[in-house]
Amino acid sequence: MKATILASALLAAIAGIGASSAHADVPAPQDIAYNGTLKIAVDATDLDHRILRVRETIPAPAGPLTLLFPEWIPGHHSPSGPIDQFAGLVVTAGGKRIEWVRDPLNVYAFHVTVPEGAAGVDVEFQTLTPQDTRQGRVVMTPEIVNVQWNQVSLYPAGYNADRIQVEPTVKLPEGFQFGSALEVASQSGSTVTFKPIDFNNLVDSPIFAGKYFKRVDLDPNGRSPVHLNIVADNAKSLEIKPEALEIHRKLVQQMDKLYGARHYNHYDFLLALTDKLGGIGLEHHRSSENSAAPGYFTEWEKNWLGRDLLAHEYNHSWDGKYRRGADLATPNFNVPMGDSLLWVYEGQTQFWGNVVAARSGLMTQDQARDMLAFVAATYDKGRPGLSWRNIQDTTNDPTISQRRPLSYRNYQMSEDYYSGGQMVWLDVDTRLRELTKNKRSLDDFAKAFFGMKDGDWKVNPYTFEDVVSTLNGIAPYDWASYLRERIDGHKGPIDGIERGGWKLVYTDKPSDAVKAFEARRSFADLTYSMGVAVSAKGDISDVRWDGPAFNAGLSPGMHLVAVNGKEFSGDVLKDAVTAAKTDKAPIELLVKNFDEYKTIKVDYHEGLKYPHLEREKSKPDWLGELYKAK
Repeated sequence: MKATILASALLAAIAGIGASSAHADVPAPQDIAYNGTLKIAVDATDLDHRILRVRETIPAPAGPLTLLFPEWIPGHHSPSGPIDQFAGLVVTAGGKRIEWVRDPLNVYAFHVTVPEGAAGVDVEFQTLTPQDTRQGRVVMTPEIVNVQWNQVSLYPAGYNADRIQVEPTVKLPEGFQFGSALEVASQSGSTVTFKPIDFNNLVDSPIFAGKYFKRVDLDPNGRSPVHLNIVADNAKSLEIKPEALEIHRKLVQQMDKLYGARHYNHYDFLLALTDKLGGIGLEHHRSSENSAAPGYFTEWEKNWLGRDLLAHEYNHSWDGKYRRGADLATPNFNVPMGDSLLWVYEGQTQFWGNVVAARSGLMTQDQARDMLAFVAATYDKGRPGLSWRNIQDTTNDPTISQRRPLSYRNYQMSEDYYSGGQMVWLDVDTRLRELTKNKRSLDDFAKAFFGMKDGDWKVNPYTFEDVVSTLNGIAPYDWASYLRERIDGHKGPIDGIERGGWKLVYTDKPSDAVKAFEARRSFADLTYSMGVAVSAKGDISDVRWDGPAFNAGLSPGMHLVAVNGKEFSGDVLKDAVTAAKTDKAPIELLVKNFDEYKTIKVDYHEGLKYPHLEREKSKPDWLGELYKAK
């Protein structure tokens, strides 16, 4: 559309006036109690159409009322509320329909006027959940329903979310059983009414419901109940061997020993064993949403990769939910979050997820070390983006990219506060051991920083200065400079490996972690040799920035057809890389780029390279001590 300069200026001025009035029409949240209780009823029975149908009763006095659809979603750290799935909004008062107006500059806000004599409004709408993965994460299948309350709720603006009381109800498909942190008030057939709860904790208490369901007690003798609620695509997946159950009970025990306190009155793991429901790992204060392959229990040895998920999400009950960065502790779900401390929230949780998985037996120590080597290699050779970005800057990624696919992930970087943060905290652990002659460690920080006030689950925010102060209380040091150097710097923070008594090395033999990654994702990983990752079908998914393949002209999106004149397969490519170590001729790759074919010659002769950790016997094995069960 074209416009003259004068017309453009006039339109801009009008838009500016509209912006001012629009924002003024959305009341800021206040720490005052909402007068009345919202009633939210969700019908989750339409599995064929995958539609969640919602009815709400919202008490309100006559006059202007702004209703908000949650935008900033905890755990996502971003404005990712699925407003695009919201449809069919009808508002009535006293049985008569009243018009609503969407705020012109805030698409999550809806303005209505409650008529004189009405006690509030009734609201109906639908959440049109994804039909396939191109539209988002699938949350309804013939066997499983995942209800996330932020997707099925409108709430009144002008109040802190924890000052709004809600009475939630859900109607489930016939025969479905469910798990949730919500407490049941009554049940009639497949309709469940839960005890009233504030809106903040309602959004923090999703539901997994399923045709095939099992609930097991993970802490039979504990002071507060901990349950594992499992839904699955089929009944067979629910079979749990006693030794696997015992390992999950040890997860709870090891977390107790780490923190020495619990910040929940009960906790519910929600675990979907499925190939149909969309994958998830999302933390909540008194529960977590998790998914794994249907063979998680029945093919225990095969499915060890990623088995730190439950440890990671459970850890968030302490780190991220009870204690969270002050800029994340917002008053409601439509106030922007600040993510500056995600290298603590997610980074230290990534660290403890790996460690506690080893301590509890979800992984062996060898498997945990293999995973650590995989991460360390990323910051040794696989993150050329560190030349222009740092870990701190990646805390903006939930807002910048919201996990959309990236052209050159290794150069653009993406949410490196997770794995980069993990390496920072390994560095801190080994530095604490060094400073105190192995008398103190990150375990002491965990207990001091997250383990206070047993039984309290009111959010307890913190700042960077609080982190530094606690570290100084364990071992005096210039922790502020130490941490800032690692999260603001441009060097991979992997010193904790060698300080912990190990060395990162590369050999031509893949570790079990690499083999598992390649098998699960059906690709050949030559990141640390030729600098390329290729799917089993020949699709190039990643090319290391400024690596041999990149400099030869290879790029993501190309399709690899042949290697040295032979039809492509992962093994053919690996054989060619191995042969090139003695044969000085370049590796010839026939690639398809759009509708063009061309040969690219990669002059690489250093063979295959896969990361491993090798023991440095001249140093104490602090890494071994870190992984040892408590």
